[in-house]
Amino acid sequence: MNAFTIKAKDPKSSARAGVLKTAHGNIETPIFMPVGTVGSVKGVHIEELKIAIEAQIILGNTYHLYLRPGTEILKKAGGLHQFMNWDRPILTDSGGFQVYSLSHRRNIKEKGVNFNSHIDGSKHFFSPEGVMDIQRIIGADIIMAFDECTPYPCDYDYAKSSMEMTHRWLKRCLTRFSETEPLYGYDQILAPIVQGSTFKDLRMASAKYIADQDAPMNAIGGLSVGEPHEEMYEMTELVCDILPKDKPRYLMGVGKPENIIESIALGIDMFDCVLPTRNARHGLIYTTQGVMNIKNAKFKDDFTVIDTEVSSIPSQTHTRAYLHHLFRAGELLGGQIASLQNLSFFLWLVKTARKEIIAGTFSEWKAHILPIITQRI
Repeated sequence: MNAFTIKAKDPKSSARAGVLKTAHGNIETPIFMPVGTVGSVKGVHIEELKIAIEAQIILGNTYHLYLRPGTEILKKAGGLHQFMNWDRPILTDSGGFQVYSLSHRRNIKEKGVNFNSHIDGSKHFFSPEGVMDIQRIIGADIIMAFDECTPYPCDYDYAKSSMEMTHRWLKRCLTRFSETEPLYGYDQILAPIVQGSTFKDLRMASAKYIADQDAPMNAIGGLSVGEPHEEMYEMTELVCDILPKDKPRYLMGVGKPENIIESIALGIDMFDCVLPTRNARHGLIYTTQGVMNIKNAKFKDDFTVIDTEVSSIPSQTHTRAYLHHLFRAGELLGGQIASLQNLSFFLWLVKTARKEIIAGTFSEWKAHILPIITQRI
């Protein structure tokens, strides 16, 4: 049974609007997923995620949740949904990106990955089978296959060897997934990941291999790791042309607003990135009028609201002058309000893109909105 339904397509690009059915509700695509690495989106209360931001789905991370609070606590709690009191869909990243990012703390072998905890240095081991078991315990609606994310730039032979191992790991993930049952009375979706760095032939081979698995959804990994945006778009378009058109496509770790809009045009349905909250904590604010560093002196007496278009309460009730003051005073509330604004903007962006796709005007809107949202205020 296909859990994904395409509702509309843009006549001038590969953008599409769809609905992905999960055990904890339907997700309207294209969608951006706020990153809740350890079971929390930094600085944002669960109720704010639901009401102020209207997040449809959030992302957790297997590596971090495995280390803290640990699988024993999560299982006792009845899974991550119960633990954090979140009744909407969750996606978990398998930890493959941490294999990439913690290069000085791990050793990759065919069986899996030995690594040292970044918290206390303790030794651990991740295998494809073990990662499936952990994600069963976490209980996310969408779980990711275990892969290796190669760095950029990357040697061709290494990228090829890594991609082939990722494919072998996928087979083991699929076997373990089919041999086990969900723990909390609802189904989970397993998504494989396309790799291959920025080499066309490897990306094409990986996309074909992943497509042949006939999974309910597919992901594209190993991009947004330092390569030029043009290469990211080229690889994304190449892969989207091969992956099944009736299945959702998730571009992992992307990205900036302009990356999201360009990738929607290429046929991507799902996104996640830490930028909205990470940049918020440093005073970089995304708005429908452009990007601003709220700590700049010019906002000291700017008594306009933070964003006139984004409808969340913080965007409409707090002024730029007040937010400037909070950052200058070192108040934690500043980072909270900024995080709410940035996440609200990212959700506004994909929601508006969806409306434009359905209306058949996405390409025109894209050409209009990109210069505006990328300008510095």
